[in-house]
Amino acid sequence: MIDWFNTLAASRALAAENASILQEQGFVVIPGPVASVGLDELSRAYDATEASATGDDINIGSTTTRVRDFVNRGPEVDDLYVFPPLLDACCRVIAQPFKLSSLHSRTLRPAMPSQNLHVDVRRGSSDWPLLGFIFMVDEFRPDNGATRLIPGSHLWPAVPEDSMSDLQADVPGQVLACGSAGSLLIFHGSTWHGHAANVSSKPRRSLQGAFIPRNGSAATNWGARMQPETRARLAPVASYILDL
Repeated sequence: MIDWFNTLAASRALAAENASILQEQGFVVIPGPVASVGLDELSRAYDATEASATGDDINIGSTTTRVRDFVNRGPEVDDLYVFPPLLDACCRVIAQPFKLSSLHSRTLRPAMPSQNLHVDVRRGSSDWPLLGFIFMVDEFRPDNGATRLIPGSHLWPAVPEDSMSDLQADVPGQVLACGSAGSLLIFHGSTWHGHAANVSSKPRRSLQGAFIPRNGSAATNWGARMQPETRARLAPVASYILDL
């Protein structure tokens, strides 16, 4: 049996400079995986899935529309959650065997305000440390709601709701994670973050997910949702990542 954690940890697929930035700042933006189908086809598949999603699979929130479980939506994003630099980042941040907790689309609608600053999981939870990632289906810009993050906040014991009276307020030193379509934002789940306001006239699309310790409680039960056509195309590392 393959010792996947140590095998992935030995890969050092995340460039040393980017690993240092992730460790010190709590986040880093890198070029994402080049989808075998191409970004245009991935974009079309994204739109088709969002348009056809029904029931509990789609959630229309106050600022964003979210569709869950992009593992089973088609092969267009198969390369994303097994991207070697991303898995290396998991080894560095989670530092123990891990699994994929979620993978969903998230579309920030136009003319929406900024999101409250937050962390994805509190320290002490069985799901901590968490490694989050955001694949930029569209370019992330200051005007269309690029994710804002507070460098170094992943090292702070406090969380935004315990420290701020206005969670939408700008914070000195905050950074907007901008990037071209196809870029990948990787971040420690304890980093204070939230999307900025989308003051543009167009939606801003992304694929988002998170990895957690293997003994944590995944947001998605991949085994229960696994489709035969998905299982048939899974590489061994994907089966491990999905905890199948």
